[in-house]
Amino acid sequence: MIKYNPKLWFTHIFHFYKSDTLRILFPEIILVGLYTWVLNYGLHYFFPSLNFKLFKNAYAIHTLVGFVMGMLLVFRTNTAYERWWEGRKLWGSLVNNSRHLAIKTTYLIPESNEQKEFLALIQSFPMVLKHHLRDQKNISEVLLSEEKKQKLLSYQHLPNGLISMMYEKLHFWKENKTLSDVDLLLLDQEIKSFTDIMGACERIKNTPIPFSYTLFIKKFIFIYILTLPLGFIPDFGYWSVLISGFVFYVFVSIELIAEEIEDPFGTDDNDLPTDELSKKIEQNIDEIAKK
Repeated sequence: MIKYNPKLWFTHIFHFYKSDTLRILFPEIILVGLYTWVLNYGLHYFFPSLNFKLFKNAYAIHTLVGFVMGMLLVFRTNTAYERWWEGRKLWGSLVNNSRHLAIKTTYLIPESNEQKEFLALIQSFPMVLKHHLRDQKNISEVLLSEEKKQKLLSYQHLPNGLISMMYEKLHFWKENKTLSDVDLLLLDQEIKSFTDIMGACERIKNTPIPFSYTLFIKKFIFIYILTLPLGFIPDFGYWSVLISGFVFYVFVSIELIAEEIEDPFGTDDNDLPTDELSKKIEQNIDEIAKK
C-alpha cells in the first residue's frame, strides 16, 4: 500500500506511480487517438460532401448515455471501495483480537515453553492468513519449530490448521487443570474471532462482482468510446483526437481502480498493508510477552 501525505496533492499530480492508470493505459490511449484520427481523416477525405450536421445529434445522445454510464461507474467504485474498507476493518479487528488473546494468555497461563508456543501460534496466524488470501501456501515467516511447521503443512487449509493447533493447546491445558472452564471460555472467544475474520476475508476474496455486471460495463465503455468521435468530429475536427483519448482515460481508469481494490488482499500498490499489519502483530505480542 502506498503511503502518502494527502495535503501535498499538487505534488502527486506530477508523480507517476507504478499503479498510475495513465501509465497503464498509455498504449490504449494512443490507439484510441489513432482510431479517432483515422476516422476523422477518412470521413473528410472519402466523404467530403457528407453533411456532418447529421452527427451533431450524436453528441446529445452521448451526453445522455455518458450520464448513465457515469452512474454505473460510481456504483461500481463505491461497491469496490466498500469491499476494500471492510477488509481493512477485518484486519484491524485481527490486530486487536491478537493483542487481547496474547494478553489473556500471558496472565492465565504460567510462563513456560507451552505458553511461548501458543504465543507463536498467535503471531503466525496473520502471516499464514495473508498468504492464504493470496492463494499461497507459504510458512516461511511463521515462528514455529520445524516439527510444528511440518504438522501445519499436513493441513490443506493452513489458517484452519493453526486454529486447530491452538485448540489442541487449550484442550491440553484444560485436561491438566491449568485452565478453568471460565478461563477456557475467555480464550475461546478470541480464537473464535480469528475464524470469523478469516471467513469474512474469504467471502470478500471469493465473491467478486458478478461477471455479467462487470462484462456489461466493459462492453458499454468500449461501444461508447468507439462512437464518441462521431459526436466531436463535426465541431472539433482533429482536436477530437485529444478529447476522445481523455474521455477514454477517465472512464477506463475508474473501472481499473475498482478492479484493483475489490480484492484488497493482494500485493498491488493500493491493496491493504497486510505485510505491515502482520509484522505489527508480531512485534506487539513480543512486547506483551516480555512484560
